[in-house]
Amino acid sequence: MAGRVCVVTGANRGIGLEVAARLARAGDTVLLTARDPAKAERAARGLAGRVEPRRLDVSDDESVAEFARGVREAHGRVDVLVNNAAIHYDTWQRASGADLGVVREALETNLLGAWRVTQALLPLLRAGRHGRVVNVSSEAGSLASMGAGTPAYAVSKAGLNALTRMLAAELRRDRVLVNAVCPGWVATDMGGPGGRPVAEGAASVLWAVDLPDDGPTGGFFRDGRPLPW
Repeated sequence: MAGRVCVVTGANRGIGLEVAARLARAGDTVLLTARDPAKAERAARGLAGRVEPRRLDVSDDESVAEFARGVREAHGRVDVLVNNAAIHYDTWQRASGADLGVVREALETNLLGAWRVTQALLPLLRAGRHGRVVNVSSEAGSLASMGAGTPAYAVSKAGLNALTRMLAAELRRDRVLVNAVCPGWVATDMGGPGGRPVAEGAASVLWAVDLPDDGPTGGFFRDGRPLPW
């Protein structure tokens, strides 16, 4: 699978950074993106392989359009898109009294950001003919087990799961596989201490990145095993 052009959003730390590092070590060209270009550059300097730091604010139309133009000019295709950027794990809120401004911000990044970037890069994913879109989701977005708490985050991830299903159905004939992956509770800045190692969460994401052409699409997985919607 080496030699692919891979885009990872929100890749300056945590799971995104680990995914970028492992793809680069495997021989892929990785476009490591972050809202702050200085943070992207610092993260990229610490990695071996072909890593290109790029500014990308997934919540901003102009930023996404500029990024897509740059990728088209530099590479002409995208083989892998990992929609990892996310904000607001709002453990302090409940739906009945949630700050809807926080909810709106979460939706703008966690759902619409992934949607926006996927739309912008679709021509390049189609050009690659073996595209993979991996939406980094969470079991917090599973309707089967959803309860109280983290309303902004949970609703945004449930929406991301729904988007995954729709895109998978629409892009199947283009040979673009689209899946949602829950990396589990991972010890990152967002997840906090006590979770599984970042490498294990990243491995769950990479499983979907490395699926063969006849692999599943439109699914929700953790560690390669289906999760309930």
